[in-house]
Amino acid sequence: MDYDLEIDKVVEKIKKEKAKLVCIQLADGLKPEAKNIQHEIEKKTKAQVLIWGGSCFGACDIPTQLKDLKVDLLIQFGHSEWK
Repeated sequence: MDYDLEIDKVVEKIKKEKAKLVCIQLADGLKPEAKNIQHEIEKKTKAQVLIWGGSCFGACDIPTQLKDLKVDLLIQFGHSEWK
């Protein structure tokens, strides 16, 4: 991976929230890494990770359908660092 996706921070957040079902949402350029990200998170937590395959045009693009799946936590990955 060419990006620092801060997986350790993601793992920490999942553990803190005791999330069992987590969804990752990725910018299109990061979608080829989705399975690797999913595997890394699942390896380090007890959470099941779903990959959102739909669009992600920024932090305001939240998939509202996730409430029907009872997802505990949504993690968005983009190309820009949040400060």
